[in-house]
Amino acid sequence: MTDALAFSLDRTIVIQARRATVFRFFTDPVRFARWWGEGSTIDARVGGAVTIRNPDGSRALGEIRELELDRRIVFTYGYERPELPVPPGGSLVTITLDDADDGTRLTLRHDVATAAARDLHVQGWRYQLSVFARVAAAEEHGHAGDTIARWFAAWVDPSDESRRATLTAIATPELRFADPNGLTHGIEDLVGHIAGALRFMRGVHLEPRGAIRHVHGVALADWAIVDDAGAARMSGTNVVRFTADGRIAEVIGIPS
Repeated sequence: MTDALAFSLDRTIVIQARRATVFRFFTDPVRFARWWGEGSTIDARVGGAVTIRNPDGSRALGEIRELELDRRIVFTYGYERPELPVPPGGSLVTITLDDADDGTRLTLRHDVATAAARDLHVQGWRYQLSVFARVAAAEEHGHAGDTIARWFAAWVDPSDESRRATLTAIATPELRFADPNGLTHGIEDLVGHIAGALRFMRGVHLEPRGAIRHVHGVALADWAIVDDAGAARMSGTNVVRFTADGRIAEVIGIPS
């Protein structure tokens, strides 16, 4: 079949999740359906069936040709409906995963028989891989809300030792923090910065507000500086960037 597939579509993205997390979406039918859509399924073995149900009810069918754990999957791909340009078994999809500095690099190659078939799939793969990246990152960072809650707790912790332990547990050693009144690099620098804030800003404290919004390894966390009477003196939003393994790498505080 591959000799007849003279055209290919190539796409590379980086997903904010570890390779093992990303690959689960090729081996678990429930996860597979989370990025392809309800009714889609996969039998994760060489020779196993791949079924993709599109929003209009049509189906794409395939068979797994190669499967290398946490690294690579190859499967055929084609449509049940005869009017569509790729019949079942009529194309070949190869997906390879590699480690990247900020997650997992996914490389897609879709070999097809005609230029028209290739061009037909450009936007579909652009969309579908973005959905895949979103759901895989959401699973990897499922505890982002808890992590950010611990971040805010560190800002009202009067103990340098306890604050340091909290930040060490949730953040990278090179943690970067910036807001209009602070610019720090590294956990120890931030420990001292928070100590200064607690010393010189008596009568007020920082507290989280509202729900965390999170996508692709970046979260928005609203906050307020509140006085002892409960009145908000200032409010704003933290932009929190996570590493692929769920630790905080950077926080930018932006006042409202």
